[in-house]
Amino acid sequence: MTDFVVKPKKRIDSIDITRGLIMVIMALDHTRDFFMPQQFDPTDLTRASTSLFLTRFITHFCAPTFVFLAGTSAFLFFSNGKTKGEAAKFLITRGLWLVFLEFTVIRFGWALNLNFDFVFVQVIWALGISMIALAGLIYLPRAAIAAIGLIMIFGHNALDGIKTDQMPAPWGTVWSFLHVQTIVQLTSYTKVFILYPLIPWIGVMAVGYVFGGLFKLDSAKRKPLLITIGLSSLALFVVLRLVNIYGDPNQWTDQGVWYRTILSFINVQKYPPSLDYLLITLGACNLLLAAFENAENGFTRIMVLFGRVPMFYYILHLYLLRLMAFIAYLIVKTANNGTPPKDGASLYFVYLMWALAIFILYFPCRWYMKYKMTHKQWWLSYL
Repeated sequence: MTDFVVKPKKRIDSIDITRGLIMVIMALDHTRDFFMPQQFDPTDLTRASTSLFLTRFITHFCAPTFVFLAGTSAFLFFSNGKTKGEAAKFLITRGLWLVFLEFTVIRFGWALNLNFDFVFVQVIWALGISMIALAGLIYLPRAAIAAIGLIMIFGHNALDGIKTDQMPAPWGTVWSFLHVQTIVQLTSYTKVFILYPLIPWIGVMAVGYVFGGLFKLDSAKRKPLLITIGLSSLALFVVLRLVNIYGDPNQWTDQGVWYRTILSFINVQKYPPSLDYLLITLGACNLLLAAFENAENGFTRIMVLFGRVPMFYYILHLYLLRLMAFIAYLIVKTANNGTPPKDGASLYFVYLMWALAIFILYFPCRWYMKYKMTHKQWWLSYL
């Protein structure tokens, strides 16, 4: 699998390697969803095993890194001769396209239907709306964009006390989309489960956009800055969690055994992403970017490939996992003389299916990467 070397011009390998790695990790979480459906939160320490918790926790790094690097990639793309008008137009059309995909192709991959009586808004929705918001922000000075993004990231937990049931219609619904994970009755027919409220994610993309300026520096100057930012973010995370006052709505507690207490310490809120959650995940993202500076080996070449076809990979992996889960269901049902399986697969089997899925995905992603390198159609920028 390491025979294909990708060396396109005007791209920064460390960004694509990091993006590819977190997308591979993301597939682990979705493999668990398809093969091991849980009736409880896998980060609930009162019910989850240590291995199940860590399987879920490692995937927490995916969404923040993906949104953050989308902002960084936007900066690098638009800094190569694009006007702000051209940049804004692309961000808006790209954002609307992602929202459309969320409610059609991606929804069908998850639910196998296009009924809109109950709708989930997930990471691709948040990514699309954040791009549309960034289309307006890019007209501001970079310092102002950074300030807005950091205020959203560092300040949004101060808004946790705002209750939607105390707000007049339609402001409660609006606030839910902005900051509350909940189910809202959008119309008489449609309920919406808001998994990814928008405020923190818009802030993450805005900061990622400004962060792109670092990649205009020489690698020798950039790497120490990435390490400093990463370690500082992790240090601030530790301080805030030790204080246990601000940064996450859920306090950590002593679990009676040291390693479970550590799990409680790192068990931070994803929906919406708390300040502590973003500090630990984006801190690690910066360290990964530093680690992958000038790295080239078999592993990084595969990660580069995945990182350069993100939306193609995302859509394909959903349908592949859906197909694999269906085949496994039929095999177990047949082995049980027609009796459907009552329980999900073991965690070991989840890891096996994850590895198999990544192996299979490599080949169509390699084909599409080659196609993108040799073709210039406009639609390639949207997939």
